[in-house]
Amino acid sequence: MKKIMTQQELVRKLPKGEFACIKNPEGVFPEYEYIPMGVKQATLKDIRTIVCDMDGTTTSTENLCIHSLEFMVRKISGKMTTKEWAGLDKVKDYPHIIGNSTTRHIEYLIDTYRFNISDKHLQEAFLEGAIWFLRYGKDPQRINEVKNSCKNMGCGALINDVQLSDKSLLEKYLTVCQIDNKSKIVKAAIDIYYKRYHEILMAVDRGEKIPMIESIGDINPNALIEPMPGVAIFISMVLGLLNAENAVSLNPILEQAYAQKCGKNIESDAGSFAILAERFRKSPVKLALVTSSIYYEANIVIKQVFQAIIDEITHWPIDEESRNIIADHFRDYHHIYDAFITANDSHEIRLKPHRDLYSIALNTMNINSEDFDTIMGFEDSESGTIAIRAAGIPCAIALPFAETSGHDLSAASHIVEGGLPEVIIKHKCFIK
Repeated sequence: MKKIMTQQELVRKLPKGEFACIKNPEGVFPEYEYIPMGVKQATLKDIRTIVCDMDGTTTSTENLCIHSLEFMVRKISGKMTTKEWAGLDKVKDYPHIIGNSTTRHIEYLIDTYRFNISDKHLQEAFLEGAIWFLRYGKDPQRINEVKNSCKNMGCGALINDVQLSDKSLLEKYLTVCQIDNKSKIVKAAIDIYYKRYHEILMAVDRGEKIPMIESIGDINPNALIEPMPGVAIFISMVLGLLNAENAVSLNPILEQAYAQKCGKNIESDAGSFAILAERFRKSPVKLALVTSSIYYEANIVIKQVFQAIIDEITHWPIDEESRNIIADHFRDYHHIYDAFITANDSHEIRLKPHRDLYSIALNTMNINSEDFDTIMGFEDSESGTIAIRAAGIPCAIALPFAETSGHDLSAASHIVEGGLPEVIIKHKCFIK
């Protein structure tokens, strides 16, 4: 049904309950959108579908994103060392650069550090990033966006000149490159961010040394992409791959994963875990992975994570046949996920906290609205939990980690500091 309404008519039509106030990116009308959220539900009688975020919930790639954002600020300011600039502030900056779209993250950084931006360094960094993508980029959508950026900045001819040397290209196009308003600055900064993020992912995917590895800072370059604690056991359980005997054997590992996440020990009932495993063995869930990353990035990340999970499974204290069956599932994400939804399925201006990615996931899995009360969603950020609820999913579980612990997670049905291990051990997956 389509109908233009007055404000008074709209108010009468609106459902009762909570609404999310979502600020759109710069230049998008309206400035704010007000979205009704599904009625919050603390427990479910039955779980048939699980939707789960990737970065920060399934994988530990958030630090890589943060590094790439900080690297971008350093490039456009010329402050490449900690003596010149200490870097992003965990308390002040981190809540604004995790969980939203890349555009929103960069808009915040441009506003916050605008006085540090050097026109010369911004132009050089943009051109360096554009040249790199035109030569080495692997994602067609990102390459097209870089080409559009070049045209918007007045240096579209660069697209056909990439065979020239870097020095010749910079000399030729620095004088014509025009990044003269906030919209252009944001777009240039996005390209600079993605250049750093993709060159690291490319090196990781090829098993090569990461360029400028000394600028990684306090991040371990050998552990940039890893599964979050307990992910392997949780996915295996909800897909019905664990029997009661497996669960009992894996319970100590689940306790260790909880201690890794929380920094403290917990005593659990292996029998309850066994009952839960058998329940999902009889009724496995549909599982979706939902991320604001583009497919090229998500595909590399999930391959790395699944390889780490397979390595972990080889050490599980269960029988060899069970280990092999479970490990085989993780050799291809199509065997794990019924939907694998990335930013390529939507658009940068409609990513989290908008509902689109989660709604697309449910539509892909053919989940009808009357079954929404059998869906559970897992997120680590404020934007993510809002996106889940805005998609009509009533049971949103927030799994904050260090960098999102300051987020407003009030949209979530539960805030679980112990991550997925606590969801299993303490809450029994919130099943009534």
